[in-house]
Amino acid sequence: MSTAKFAASVSHRDALIAELRADHDFAAEYLKAALEEMEDSRHRAVGLLALRDVAEAYGGLAAVARSAGITREALYRALSPNGNPTLKTLMAVLDAVGMRLSASPARALSR
Repeated sequence: MSTAKFAASVSHRDALIAELRADHDFAAEYLKAALEEMEDSRHRAVGLLALRDVAEAYGGLAAVARSAGITREALYRALSPNGNPTLKTLMAVLDAVGMRLSASPARALSR
């Protein structure tokens, strides 16, 4: 019988948080993809949970809430699967994690 020791496994979420923390460009693309999913109202929770992941990676929810000027409890509620953050909250959280909101055309406009 082998006595080799195996490294403890890392949960998917822990690995994701570590990757988001290590690569700001990856975090931005992760958020961008999640926000695009929110275009379908059935997938709205995807964007909120992605923003929660990024907040966790960039200091944790308590620190991001402090930086955003809201309570930790309010941030937890806003970024829950059924959350409904105001634009002010969304902008403050994005600013706290070093991101900003941007827009792009959904389709070409006919003229």
